[in-house]
Amino acid sequence: MAKILFVMTGADQWTLADGTKHPTGYWADEAVAPYEAFKAAGHEITVATPGGVVPPVDAASLSPEANGGPENAARIRSVAETAAEFHAPIALSEVRLDEYDAVHVPGGHGPMEDLAVDADSGRILTQAVRSGMPVSVVCHGPAALLAAVTEDGTHAYAGYRITAFTNEEETMAGNADKAKWLLQDRLTEAGLTVLVGESFAPHVEVDRNVITGQNPASSGPLADELLKKLG
Repeated sequence: MAKILFVMTGADQWTLADGTKHPTGYWADEAVAPYEAFKAAGHEITVATPGGVVPPVDAASLSPEANGGPENAARIRSVAETAAEFHAPIALSEVRLDEYDAVHVPGGHGPMEDLAVDADSGRILTQAVRSGMPVSVVCHGPAALLAAVTEDGTHAYAGYRITAFTNEEETMAGNADKAKWLLQDRLTEAGLTVLVGESFAPHVEVDRNVITGQNPASSGPLADELLKKLG
């Protein structure tokens, strides 16, 4: 049995370029699909957020449209609402990484609001990549990698080949012209190599101990890759 740390957003609003707030949180399937896969494999999960707040789920991610129909939407909602781990998080500042075997970061626009600039999250993700620990990150979750800055000011994930929610997908979703910054651009500026697959189709990249998924559809395949790393 492995212990997997879920680093999750505590933000329920995303600040847009004009200063207005857009409701957000974590994208349900990006937490639920890996959660189900990891639990089915017998692993233990701990959720950590900034300040230990209960991670808010993005209401839009619970809709039938976001989940391929009402039946799957009901399943996703049920797990998000009832999984004990999602409702009893610890604070990121309390995390001792040597107690865990892997790290998973779900997306949603929430991480762009808080994890992208959270020092504790950055510390955890820096330690994880340096130690060779498996790290899986999906969709907007790679925003958290932006805070993984080393003592000399370089990015701990610079030079890694990853994928993330793309500029094209953000445009198709209707958010690109409203955002303060775009994730693909910011990751590229930080020295990561962002590989782009077909919009909204499953796409996973594995580079050394880092596993990334481009979008919600990549959540299941990403979880499978992390399970392979855990043996």
